[in-house]
Amino acid sequence: MAAESRARATERTDSAADLYASPEIRARQSQKVLWIGFALNVIVAVFKFGFGTFSGSMAMTNDGVASFLDAGSTLIGLAGVAIASRPPSKTHPYGHAKYETYASVAIGIILIVAAGDIAREAIASLMGGGEHIYVDWASYAIMVGTMALNVFVAWWEGKWGRLLFSEALTADAQHTWTDVYVSISVICSLIFVQMGYPVADALVSLIVAFAVLWSAISIFRQANRTLADVSRLEASEVEDLVVPIEGVRAASKVRSRGSEGEVYVDLHLILDPDLSLVDAHDVATRAERLIEESFPGVADVIVRAVPDEAAERAGDTGRSS
Repeated sequence: MAAESRARATERTDSAADLYASPEIRARQSQKVLWIGFALNVIVAVFKFGFGTFSGSMAMTNDGVASFLDAGSTLIGLAGVAIASRPPSKTHPYGHAKYETYASVAIGIILIVAAGDIAREAIASLMGGGEHIYVDWASYAIMVGTMALNVFVAWWEGKWGRLLFSEALTADAQHTWTDVYVSISVICSLIFVQMGYPVADALVSLIVAFAVLWSAISIFRQANRTLADVSRLEASEVEDLVVPIEGVRAASKVRSRGSEGEVYVDLHLILDPDLSLVDAHDVATRAERLIEESFPGVADVIVRAVPDEAAERAGDTGRSS
């Protein structure tokens, strides 16, 4: 949460920090990364699917299908990022950031459907006893080469997903890493097929289906944190940050929500009752800026300044300094 966000912040270069400071530039960078991922996924999918169909390998063909799904999910991610980058409007005063989360959910749904289709074909093949599969050095070359491309895409998208706090990029990277693990399984199936066990092809296809399903579940869990307004920051860390400010006696009712890249925070500051209205405003403003500077991804902070005596009457005591 907050500690994790701070750790991620240390990964960001000065260039990335500049990008993150502007939602529009951040969106353009996310789209650039996704377009590169899309192009590479299409190349990978064509080679896997084409050679899998030629050789009769169900596992390789399904791995190609998974790569085509990677490319399709990237397009969904691009649409989500484009909509999410729109500025706040009268009907969307908090902005459009959740559309990026909706895009990740759509990717997850596609993965579930694909997992079901792959599993159904694998079970049918197992019941039929397996089919003849042609395996030679080209099979291994294509799998190893395309897997290397997938590793690069997953690393590239994962890196920028962390730097830009992009749920679409992170979801697409998770999907691509799944494809890497699937490719390793397919290579193992080719080895067993060459050893005289054609049934291994269908068994690995079942592993492919499970891996795709698990990737979808991981995406849904991440999306749920945003859509269900799960707390994004540790309340205790926010309190530790603002309580030492001069004039603050305690902090309470710390709440945070939103996407990882657009967090909204509100809290109560229990202040010295002798502070003037102007001084209380200055303290609240300082607390807001401190939170925004200390926790990457914070888009807005609302602080309610409460005099200590009024807080005590209301039972809003919070954490004392």
